[in-house]
Amino acid sequence: MLPRTFYLRSVNRVAPELLGKLLVHDTPEGTTSGIIVEVEAYDGKTDKGAHSYPNKRTPRTEIQFGPGGFAYVYAIYGMHNCFNVVTGGEGDPQVALVRALEPVDGLELMTRRRNVRDRNALCSGPGKLCQALGITKAQYGVDLCISALHIEPYLDIAPEQIMVSPRINIDYAEECRDYPWRYYIKGNPCVSSVPRKYRDAARPWQPIK
Repeated sequence: MLPRTFYLRSVNRVAPELLGKLLVHDTPEGTTSGIIVEVEAYDGKTDKGAHSYPNKRTPRTEIQFGPGGFAYVYAIYGMHNCFNVVTGGEGDPQVALVRALEPVDGLELMTRRRNVRDRNALCSGPGKLCQALGITKAQYGVDLCISALHIEPYLDIAPEQIMVSPRINIDYAEECRDYPWRYYIKGNPCVSSVPRKYRDAARPWQPIK
């Protein structure tokens, strides 16, 4: 499992480094896992796209105000769960939304949960990957450093393989909607399908120095 120190950094340092890591969920039904191929960064201090903006502490966002390395899970449209990794230190609400995985372990179980046979489509979206891996709001707040839901080192992704674009469908975030805080592995077939405007805006990642 990744150590706590990995998560105790700003979200825009952690998010691109999550690419290539393995998200694993051990459940009574079996183990499923996938390579993280797409993520988005959210910073509750200044980012109007974040649930915790501007440092808004609620029962829903409470876990974001603790140290990094915990799971923030929420539902959209009352039916789809989204899995996020808390980053940063105490009192500094930041999360990385995991948007897509490349399936590795438990393909049969993922297929049964999703009723989808196309491997590339099993986890090609935040709601899809949660369904495939059996992630629900029951995993809200779990410690990713010690729990059945965790992240492991797996592949080393070269900087030139990483692309950035604006985040998906957050027009409500006003000027923050254009922040290039979506990171994904170039050419990976499991990255979520997005409107052309996001593809056209994509560019190579420049690491923070």
